[in-house]
Amino acid sequence: MTEPTFTTRPELSGTFGMIASTHYLATAAGMSVLERGGNAFDAAVAAAFTLHVVEPHLNGPGGEVPMILATAADHTPRVLAGQGPAPAAATIEHFESLGIDLIPGTGLLPATVPGAVGAWLTLLRDHGTMRLRDVLDYALGYAANGHPLAPGVVGTIGAVADHLREHWPSSAAQWLPDGRVPRPGELLRLPALAATYGRVLAEAEAAGPGREAQIDAALRAWYSGFVAEAVERFCRVPVPDETGRAHAGLLTAADFDAWRPGYEPTVSLPWRGLTVHKAGPWTQGPVLLQQLGLLDALGELPPPGSAERVHRVVEVAKLAFADREAWFADRPDVPIGQLLEPGYLRDRAALVGDQACAVLRPGAPGGRPPRLPAFLNSPRSVARTGESLDAMSAVERAGSRQRVGESEVAADGSTRGDTCHIDVVDRWGNMISATPSGGWLQSSPTIPELGFCLGTRAQMCWLEPGLPNSLAPGKRPRITLSPSLACRDGRPVLAFGTPGGDQQDQWQLLLLLGWVVDGLGLQAAIDAPAWHSNAVPSSFAPRQRDPLGLAIESRFSPVTVSELRKLGHDPISSGPWSLGRLSAVYRDPDTGVLRAAANPRGMQGYAAGR
Repeated sequence: MTEPTFTTRPELSGTFGMIASTHYLATAAGMSVLERGGNAFDAAVAAAFTLHVVEPHLNGPGGEVPMILATAADHTPRVLAGQGPAPAAATIEHFESLGIDLIPGTGLLPATVPGAVGAWLTLLRDHGTMRLRDVLDYALGYAANGHPLAPGVVGTIGAVADHLREHWPSSAAQWLPDGRVPRPGELLRLPALAATYGRVLAEAEAAGPGREAQIDAALRAWYSGFVAEAVERFCRVPVPDETGRAHAGLLTAADFDAWRPGYEPTVSLPWRGLTVHKAGPWTQGPVLLQQLGLLDALGELPPPGSAERVHRVVEVAKLAFADREAWFADRPDVPIGQLLEPGYLRDRAALVGDQACAVLRPGAPGGRPPRLPAFLNSPRSVARTGESLDAMSAVERAGSRQRVGESEVAADGSTRGDTCHIDVVDRWGNMISATPSGGWLQSSPTIPELGFCLGTRAQMCWLEPGLPNSLAPGKRPRITLSPSLACRDGRPVLAFGTPGGDQQDQWQLLLLLGWVVDGLGLQAAIDAPAWHSNAVPSSFAPRQRDPLGLAIESRFSPVTVSELRKLGHDPISSGPWSLGRLSAVYRDPDTGVLRAAANPRGMQGYAAGR
């Protein structure tokens, strides 16, 4: 008899419903909704609003969310795009007039129209079954009555406490009770956010008894009512950001009123019996598909855990992400079909050599010459991620990022890759994968009238004219958020994803390789030692990369690490359990058996189901 693979927690199985998220309170809220008869979409909305309260350093009502869903009635996956555009006043010329050549990662200037609340309300209206009060009560209760603070939230508040006190007093008033950093497990109440949710709910219910009418009224309150008006008033007052100067924001109530979330087709790739679905190239999602195609073009994979496997996967990632930098954007002319064409991927895969490559090498789909941002060829774009603090100057040390739980936060609030994730499947076969993010407490000042912060997603646009991802009014930034859904024989079977900024589609690749290629269970694939390349240019200010840097969990053997050095990589130990916060739910369409798994890293994510 084969000994079962040890996992940090059981892979759940059942037939009723499954949910996995990055915080156990959100998972519990979603599971409660399933138990009360709600479907997967009702549960996802309840979990999402709860995450706004309990993971405020990773997402908030001022942030954004892309999601991929498939319904029991229609198995075709679709994207619900909850990423708002840049304001009408967000022009390259405006930033040039301020003497700014890279959009800052903090403050009010990088705010786009908040898309998360609109997307969740739209999902509830179009595909849910419950009323707004039924799914919002969990978050409203935690905001009004308090919730025990997770250590990661406390660590983030501690990292930026001096900045909040000195520069963002409205944030200090909300996140520093009695002027001090709260303790892990301490109850924190958010009365202003509770009042905002309460007013939205009151305006919704004043619209009459109809479920859809109430949700439409809530959308109006947010995008054409008191929320939009309060945001505009707040944005008129300059606040300090990471440039070292104070700037007013650009968002207006008119920007809010002009936008609503919409549905889009997915981008997909057949792979080893699955069809993997991602959001379009206004996200980084298609890089996962490119990596799958590139690896298949190279033939059989080396054994798991070997330096050869890590090397091949890393070199493939570099090629895919170079294409992301040259081609991906919120534009209709992105050659996504050519970027996923088998012949193109075979030609690209031939570039993978026996030694690590330090150069960004985008391809030329259809013979079109690629163009990278000039910044990525400048010395400013290079930073060695393995540099120790002891070797850094005092100036560098003052601005360096601290690892806070699963986050990277600088003292001025600039942040990389702070995100949440939700996967849900129900007994009817409804399935959703969503990656909420933005509106971080550390990156933009709290709006005291509303109790939440704006997002900073426009930092992912370039201020160099003529690039696919150059800033323009009404244009979405190319984001890192990247939910995933996979089908087998046209029926949805797997929803999965992770927080992690630019690393999301590197870690999701490891999950698929472990589950499909190596035959691991979902939980075992999530638990397996992870790695990622730091050669990928960061989408977050200050937009740097480490050309040979390779983050790798220390559970890899010293022999493997030594072999990776011989292959030209610069391996950097990130600790034994540090990379990724993957989660996944699964449904066998023939038997109805459901499964779920969640990541032990961060000691916060959980799956639930029966």
